[in-house]
Amino acid sequence: MGKKKHREKDHLPPHGANDAPWGPRLPPHGAHDAPWGPRLEGRHAFANTRQAARRRPPWGLVLVGAGFAVLVATLVFRSTRSPASLLARADIETLPAGRDVTLAASTFDDGRARFYRYATSIGRDILFFVMKSSDGVVRAAFDACDVCYRERKGYRQSGDLMICNNCERAFRSVDINVLQGGCNPAPIERGVEAGQILLKAADLDLGAAYF
Repeated sequence: MGKKKHREKDHLPPHGANDAPWGPRLPPHGAHDAPWGPRLEGRHAFANTRQAARRRPPWGLVLVGAGFAVLVATLVFRSTRSPASLLARADIETLPAGRDVTLAASTFDDGRARFYRYATSIGRDILFFVMKSSDGVVRAAFDACDVCYRERKGYRQSGDLMICNNCERAFRSVDINVLQGGCNPAPIERGVEAGQILLKAADLDLGAAYF
């Protein structure tokens, strides 16, 4: 009996032998041909890829946000130069709608351009200005031109010049009602009788195309 046990003990493999029939074969430390080595490396690579993807900015959301911001800015910009905002200027006097306009010529002796709001026969508000030029002639023009009227910015006065608020071109007062087209203020036919300036409703109605 004791001899048999001794023989079984003699058949035990050395500790750590790789050919043991009862246990898995352990690869040498650091072996590259281990069956789980490539799997672990693949998992690490996959994890790194996911982390990199998380770190990338969400370009789709960025583009959508940028487009929305541009849209809002465009709407705000257009609203600030809409007819309503232009017609709300404090220096504009409102005239009776749909009838001939009569203004005292002496009002313009100081050479200052005065702006007026007028509702045409089709119910559209227009703007025009009247001024006495440096040569003593009373002149009238729509607050718009053939080029920049879509921007609805009108003109401002600087001394003897009327300046387009859109393109910043300057026009001499003596050229108003004389030069037409381009960025020149669109002229309005006017007459002077007994110290009164007369602007006919039919002529003012032509300004609806600019507003």
